[in-house]
Amino acid sequence: MRVVIADDAVLLREGLIRLVEENGHTVVAAVGDGPSLVSAIAEHKPDVSIVDVRMPPTHTDEGLRAAVEARGLVPGTPILVLSQYVEVSYADDLLADRLGAVGYLLKDRVSQVAEFLDGLRRVATGGTVLDPEVVSQLLVRRRRDDPLRNLTPREREVLSLMAEGLSNTAIARKMVVTDGAVEKHVRNIFTKLELHQDEEQHRRVLAVLAYLQG
Repeated sequence: MRVVIADDAVLLREGLIRLVEENGHTVVAAVGDGPSLVSAIAEHKPDVSIVDVRMPPTHTDEGLRAAVEARGLVPGTPILVLSQYVEVSYADDLLADRLGAVGYLLKDRVSQVAEFLDGLRRVATGGTVLDPEVVSQLLVRRRRDDPLRNLTPREREVLSLMAEGLSNTAIARKMVVTDGAVEKHVRNIFTKLELHQDEEQHRRVLAVLAYLQG
């Protein structure tokens, strides 16, 4: 994969560069501010970008705003936000185009390198990977007209685990049910959300986005 990294902390940025390259990928740009991130994505059109939320000059939400701007210039460009903070408003904006290829992980809660690299790969291939705490805070902003109102509690549980980026097999293991039971729940979710596209991964992304934006 060709990767752009945006983080103003030099040691963390260099550490990410080493981690990414040691695992067979290429860092095409490493930057420390929002405008440079936008320029790097527009120039290189990477397979995925790793973006911190808080960068110069105000250290509030420049990285996330730049990611939203970059998605406007390069629609669907995969973005994995890696931060210590949850910035709900711009996270909603990042998800709003319904194109998928978005992740939001919290630095302190990534416990294994393999977990991080798997999340990076999922985002690069169009998936959505979100830390449960990010999911929780996004759900506080649900609209009154809830598109998920017809889902059963079990289907909502399955959908919440899908939002965390888990496969059907991983969901089955976590819920202590069979793969077939999870597949049935997933089919019911697609039907109730009126997601009739033929391509499975695309429907999973749309279902997760409906869940987060509901």
